Amino acid sequence: MLDLSEEKNIFSNNYKLVAGIDEAGRGPLAGPVVAACCVIDSDFEFDKDEFDFVRDSKKLTHKKREEMFDVICSSDIEVGVGVCDSDTIDRINILQASFLAMKKAIGDLRNKPDYLLVDGKFGIPNCSYAQKPIIKGDEKVFSIAAASIIAKVTRDRIMMDVHKKYLEFGFDKHKGYGTKLHMEQIKKHGPSLIHRKSFGPCKGC
Repeated sequence: MLDLSEEKNIFSNNYKLVAGIDEAGRGPLAGPVVAACCVIDSDFEFDKDEFDFVRDSKKLTHKKREEMFDVICSSDIEVGVGVCDSDTIDRINILQASFLAMKKAIGDLRNKPDYLLVDGKFGIPNCSYAQKPIIKGDEKVFSIAAASIIAKVTRDRIMMDVHKKYLEFGFDKHKGYGTKLHMEQIKKHGPSLIHRKSFGPCKGC
């Protein structure tokens, strides 16, 4: 299981509020990219039993992600969320939209962090916060793993709502990813308003 070793290392350098940041939805053909920011302070009490399943969201079942979402949100971890829609993704590209969603997630916080731990190999550009990018951070760092769960569950819930408007695409099953079913439905119906027109099969449609 994950511990607070990375966060404690930051705290030892006199930082008081450390945030883990991750995003969900870079790869899908439709829907938004969602980022989450999870902030802990230097006095945060880490309960190993309570947070045992806080890990990379991709390694959890849907049920367990939902459970851990509630655990995180009911704890002393402060959570911020940022969303960039498909139009924004098409306008500025998915990488920049991911960074923008991360900045929105930070802006959503009541208490701004002193230091950011960012999942991936790139830090957030044009950002005034001290930060450290960590490759596969959602597998290594507690606060980033927590952010990965918040981002994934939030995005899945958005896509479930979108499904009600676009029943023909089956977003409830694939959440916008390029599955065989989804590709067939795009070919049959053409892209919807929430499809990313700059992505593969939707280009030029």
